[in-house]
Amino acid sequence: MTDRPAGSGRSLDREAVCWDINHKTGELKRIWMTVPLSIEFPGNRMASMLMNPIRSCSVSSSWAVRFGARSLSTTAQLQAQVQTKSKKTLARPGVKNIVLVEGVRTPFLLSGTTYADLMPHDLARAALQGLLNRTGIPKDAVDYIIYGTVIQEVKTSNVAREAALGAGFSDKIPAHTVTMACISSNQAMTSSVGLIAAGQCDAVVAGGVEFMSDVPIRHSRKMRKTMLSLNKAKTLGQRLSLIGSIRLAHLSPELPAVAEFSTAETMGHSADRLAAAFGVSRVEQDEFALRSHTLAKKAQDEGLLQDVISFKVPGRDIVSKDNGIRPSSMEQMAKLKPAFVKPHGTVTAANSSFLTDGASAVLIMSEEKALAMGYKPKAYLRDFVYVSQDPKDQLLLGPTYATPKVLERAGLSMSDIDVFEFHEAFAGQIMANLKAMDSDWFAQTYMGRKSKVGTPALEKFNLWGGSLSLGHPFGATGCRLATTVANRLKKEGGQYGLIAACAAGGQTRSVPLVQRSMTRTGRHREE
Repeated sequence: MTDRPAGSGRSLDREAVCWDINHKTGELKRIWMTVPLSIEFPGNRMASMLMNPIRSCSVSSSWAVRFGARSLSTTAQLQAQVQTKSKKTLARPGVKNIVLVEGVRTPFLLSGTTYADLMPHDLARAALQGLLNRTGIPKDAVDYIIYGTVIQEVKTSNVAREAALGAGFSDKIPAHTVTMACISSNQAMTSSVGLIAAGQCDAVVAGGVEFMSDVPIRHSRKMRKTMLSLNKAKTLGQRLSLIGSIRLAHLSPELPAVAEFSTAETMGHSADRLAAAFGVSRVEQDEFALRSHTLAKKAQDEGLLQDVISFKVPGRDIVSKDNGIRPSSMEQMAKLKPAFVKPHGTVTAANSSFLTDGASAVLIMSEEKALAMGYKPKAYLRDFVYVSQDPKDQLLLGPTYATPKVLERAGLSMSDIDVFEFHEAFAGQIMANLKAMDSDWFAQTYMGRKSKVGTPALEKFNLWGGSLSLGHPFGATGCRLATTVANRLKKEGGQYGLIAACAAGGQTRSVPLVQRSMTRTGRHREE
């Protein structure tokens, strides 16, 4: 989308690009139209956009389903295209090559289902054991272990250490846990890259885990203070006095919520406001969610989700696949009521990611060490950036800000990228980012850029499903994204992959850049 001034005021005419499809040939045709905007955008605060939704072009119904069908039918074409490209390497003189050797994850399950009686370290341990089995790496050959998580179990606050010990790693291997909302395992990976780049380590395991089936529920503040005072009381009289001070209101628990501490707003509410600001309709969101589930189901049925390992749940059956992939219909999705902004919101349970239990793990090494141990790495981890925005009005716009920065650092453009994997927190969040990335006006007004970065080609975008369908264990999604990019690059014959993920707090966004490994030597280890 490009924008141009209309007269001397801040009101804009919007030159918008829409798409139409030839139902006989399946080809897309770009249609340009000018949509007049009479909205004023005073100042440089996103709040003005939220008060005055951007009127963008209406995308023809069923666009997401059509894009999905197109992507499902053109994989061979896409592979042929990327294989003919001659691309540069992003290796830099004097900079150590760091590679992703392998990545695995437990099946991602709806919270409250098969994993309900476990603890977070059980899932993390399963992912670590799966990585050990998949790679065959000796347990004492790893130099460091880093895990990401968001809602911590107080008994295992350093879940990385507990899971590593449970998985049988040497007790001489240090391990620590990081938390950075939905990009916690992204931070675990980039911290691993930093350790290797600094020469501190040669082999690091990074991962993430989230367990939403059993989250900590606290007593009220007054009740906690009373209980702590009871613990310190020295006489029976003091104890009886404290017990007598307890009131019924003290027993009300503090339930956890996926809400911003700084704004007290839930992420779903923020996503609904963002969708309204960018003119993303309920139909567009439902269609994108249906696309995600349809593609995920196809990938699952065709055995493309090779990062998923089987896990024998104690006392239950073996779990071998994600259970949240449920393609529906537009008619069924339309029956759902708004989940956050009622009664007129557009974000529903069907077009939002669901509460998920799961864990992931990746093996990251220096290329020299990987080859010396006989591995054939899947991809190079070339670069990354973290950016921050206003947590009130730009909470979920991280991909729009981070993508052009990492591309510029690498000297690449959007057209150079063969595989895109964006975290799908909400369908509305994805659609809003795509519209922001395709807007010259947004780039100039809010990002200080001369022009837009452009949108990812949807025939390269999240082709094996995403968080809307596969699930989103907060701390584990980052590693899933990286492993999926590496596997897709290999499958589709591409060279460059780009990952983008928004996160709570408006504090950080991560975009690691992955380049398919073209290693000259090294043998693939058999499982």
